[in-house]
Amino acid sequence: MVSHYSLSICATNSSKTTMEITENGFVFSDDKNKISVDAVHQYLSTQSYWAQQIPLETVRRSIAHSICFGIYKDGLQIGFARWITDTATFAYLADVYVEKEFQGQGLSKKLMTLMMFHEDLQGLRRYQLATRDAHGLYSQFGFNPLEDPDSVMAIVIKNAYQEHKD
Repeated sequence: MVSHYSLSICATNSSKTTMEITENGFVFSDDKNKISVDAVHQYLSTQSYWAQQIPLETVRRSIAHSICFGIYKDGLQIGFARWITDTATFAYLADVYVEKEFQGQGLSKKLMTLMMFHEDLQGLRRYQLATRDAHGLYSQFGFNPLEDPDSVMAIVIKNAYQEHKD
């Protein structure tokens, strides 16, 4: 298969640059202006196993306060990921998805490659994520199970977005 590839690095009004790669008709970008919040919300709230029924406003806030990446085909959002980070020491990868009909084409791997080279994710002490089913993908980028899982703690609110009926 012949790969058609182009990379654009563009300056924006805020003196931040955006990264964008076009390959085989897919666009991979960190430009938040391209993100379809409605499409991301639709996927997370109805198809993900981790954010069922997440409110639209919560998705909107999460995007506003994260480094976000999208995958686009013919102008439509078909994938997404975001990093929650202080850009100095720590980053947590969250809400990663590729729409089902586009899975199996290496899009997640291409997205991970783009993200790992992002200027705001360089030189950190720790990169972390949680996954049920994509260990093989993430291990290709250096992610490993925690060496000492007993040293990591969390507050987990199960079904946080689901309505509770009393």
